[in-house]
Amino acid sequence: MIGKLEGIKQRFDVLTEKIADPAVIARMDEWQKIAKERADMEETVNKYIEYKKYENDKKAAEESLATETDSEMKAGYEEEILNCKKQLEIITEELKILLLPKDPNDDKNVILEIRGGAGGEEAALFAFELYRMYTRYAERNRWKVEEIDINQTELGGVKEVTFSISGKGAYSRLKYESGVHRVQRVPETESQGRVHTSTSTVAVLPEVEDVEVNIEEKDLIIETCRSSGAGGQHINKTESCIRMVHIPTGIVVNCQDERSQIKNREKAMKVMKSRLYDYYNSKYMSEYAENRKSQVGTGDRSERIRTYNYPQGRVTDHRIGFTLYNLPDFLMGDIDEMIDALAISDREKKLASQNDD
Repeated sequence: MIGKLEGIKQRFDVLTEKIADPAVIARMDEWQKIAKERADMEETVNKYIEYKKYENDKKAAEESLATETDSEMKAGYEEEILNCKKQLEIITEELKILLLPKDPNDDKNVILEIRGGAGGEEAALFAFELYRMYTRYAERNRWKVEEIDINQTELGGVKEVTFSISGKGAYSRLKYESGVHRVQRVPETESQGRVHTSTSTVAVLPEVEDVEVNIEEKDLIIETCRSSGAGGQHINKTESCIRMVHIPTGIVVNCQDERSQIKNREKAMKVMKSRLYDYYNSKYMSEYAENRKSQVGTGDRSERIRTYNYPQGRVTDHRIGFTLYNLPDFLMGDIDEMIDALAISDREKKLASQNDD
């Protein structure tokens, strides 16, 4: 570990010199890349500097203790050595966490896709509540929400909705939400008060840059059509709705949020790139997962990850066996405690995997 940290510190020092070089500053794109790389290392380097300080203090105290004859002074040195050892143990664990491989998508914006699953209209109503939950969570974090496509039902639910959330760390917080969400409650249409079970699926995709996904024009079918939906504000008389099909994978994207065909095309392409990135990355991760289960479960669309039980007022995440009894607040976007628990569990599994190596 120390050898790896020394390498990071050396690289950090090189980047520190480069960032102050007028020749590099003049090339803004290069300077920004260097600045980001350096910023990503800074916390680890500062923690390593702290580690070295306690290590040096411990060594100095041990050398002084070896030659000291005064009993009171010896007791002081022994106490200092003990304190340094405790601090070194704490910092070592912190450094192990900082050295874990970082998800390259953590700082990216996200595209969320929510679809009603089993349960008909009740599933569509639940899908809308999930949509509202994530938009309210985004508002709490002052992130920008932008609707891309929505297929509403007459009773106020959604068969499917696609929207983007833009903001610092959006993907790092929302990536654990992919999977099947299950609701248990008595529908308003149920006359005998029986609890029904319905499901909705959530897919969280990192928004990718142009350089990360290359789409050949010949691989796309792009069609235009008139926007449609249950709400009058989404219907117009011009063919502004875009339907985009990627021939090799069969992935289909619809976008009808904007009245401008050009804007809808741009949004559809953004979603298509994110879906393709997720498609190919998921194939790689499924192969990787066969050899190692090191994550909480951030990608399996068929995995039932969470239950929202209305009669008991609870939310249970099945991946980590974690339950909260604050369902109304949770659906209003108060989901940080759940996400924190998932992130901690994911980190602990990665640490355990690292120790196995």
